[in-house]
This record gives sequence, C-alpha cells and structure tokens, in this order.
Amino acid sequence: MSQYQQLLLIINPALRHSEAINHAAALAKASGAKLHIAAFIPSLKMLSLLEEGDREKARESYLQDHHDWLKNQANNLRGRGINVTTEVAWADDLTQDILDHVSEMQPDLLIKEVQHESALKRAFFTPVDWHLLRHCSVPVYLVGGSGLALPRKIVAAVEVSDTESPDDELNDRIIQQASSLALQCDAELHLLYACNISAAFLADMGGLTLADLTKALRRDLEKSFLKLAGRYGVPSDRRHFISGNPVTALSEFAHDHHVDVIVMGKVQSHGVDKLLGSTTEHILYQVPCSVLAV
Repeated sequence: MSQYQQLLLIINPALRHSEAINHAAALAKASGAKLHIAAFIPSLKMLSLLEEGDREKARESYLQDHHDWLKNQANNLRGRGINVTTEVAWADDLTQDILDHVSEMQPDLLIKEVQHESALKRAFFTPVDWHLLRHCSVPVYLVGGSGLALPRKIVAAVEVSDTESPDDELNDRIIQQASSLALQCDAELHLLYACNISAAFLADMGGLTLADLTKALRRDLEKSFLKLAGRYGVPSDRRHFISGNPVTALSEFAHDHHVDVIVMGKVQSHGVDKLLGSTTEHILYQVPCSVLAV
C-alpha cells in the first residue's frame, strides 16, 4: 500500500505561476493518493473602500475568477489520471484556516510553497510557514527552489548523539518518512549529519586538551551516525558526516549535490528559540530545494 493516501495542498490562487501544484500533482500521480487543493484568498483591504453592495459584487466576482481558474487546473490534472478535488475560500486567519483543514481532513502530508519573508519582518512577525512547522500535526512539505517536481535525490538530515537521546525516536521518523518518499518517487536516499562541535560544550577534563576532546567527541558522534546508517541499510556512498553549522552546511550540501528534498525534524520552539526560529525554520530561506518537516 502507498505511504500516501490523501494529500492536502494549500495555495494562494493569486500566485498562478507557483510550482506547488506541479509538485503536489507529481507526488499524487506517483503514489496514487487523492489530492485536495484548497485555495485561500487573503481578505482584500481595498474592498472596504467600496459601498456595501459594490463590495459584495466585487468579492463574488474576484472569488469566481479564482474558482474558474482552479477548476481548469483540476480538469487538467484529472486528464493526467489524478484524483483531485478543489475549493476556493476567503481566509481571515490563514494559519488557523490551514490548521483547521488539517485537523478536519487528517491528510498524510500538507503541501505548501515556501513563503519567503525578510529577516526584518521575521523579527516582528512569525511567518505562516514557521507557525505550521510548530503547530501542524502532520508532516509539512514546503516547496522551494527550482527542483524537479518529482524528487530524484532526497536527504534525511538527522541529529545524532554520543549517548542515547530523545533525538533517536525523531531520527527514526525522519528516515522512515524520507525512505517512504524516496520509494514513492524512485529517488536516491541519502543520510546526513552536520557535526557542529562547539567549545561551549567542552571543558577541561583530566588534563585533556580541547583538541583531544573535540577529536574524541567527533569520533563518538561519527560512530553513532554510522550505526544509524547501518541500521537502515544506507549505502556507504550515501552517508554524509560533515562539519559545520547545520544551516550553512546543509545549504552548501544541497547546492553542491543538487538535492531536491531535505527531510528534517520539526521541534516545538520555546523561549528565545521561539523568537529566533529553529534550524528547520531557517533552512527554508537558505536551501535551493524543498523541505519536508516531520
């Protein structure tokens, strides 16, 4: 049985050149899943300047235009053998409307195009995509970059420890989700860990130098990584243990190796991290590919 039975795609119908429909359609076709496209239209503030009667006519006309466009898109997809349903609606609270749809439909995957926001805006307002990463109850597939509609190279980005860690369970979910996506798309699956050993986590122990501690910790982390890769049967040429800040290292790896999708964990942020954003949240604005957050 396919990993995916129901896909939910969220679009802004005003952005008619979005690649999100092509990505969702390709995955639905490959997996045989049903695809529901929900087109949410942000309220138009300019309509408030019109008289009430004219305002309603303008709203209906605007809604109908997008409905007709989406109907044509759906007919084209049905012609390709894809089981698709659609809806067009106004969105007063986009984030909550999306979460309500997820709660009601319980799709296997929520698909949406990455909405790029400036660093200045992110400092004052939490982006919609960040809200979804923090609060969505199902995996979130955020389409970004100019990669292939059906991915050919998928990277599972994990977090390993030299001891048992709560990350172990999340690693399993990440790899399982990445494996399922790779299987559906007949894509290569790679496993990656960005090792970022900071002096802040190291101390003077038994006269050992900082270099000794760094080397020992790196060796233990690499051993844990290789054990994880071996457990899932990842070929040696698709195991990548690299050094550096995770956001920078993942971004450079995605650029250099033409990655189509990075699969990562989405962890609830608290305190200062909630303001600054997690690694997964910042990756959205750095990598030239899509991100699947588990």
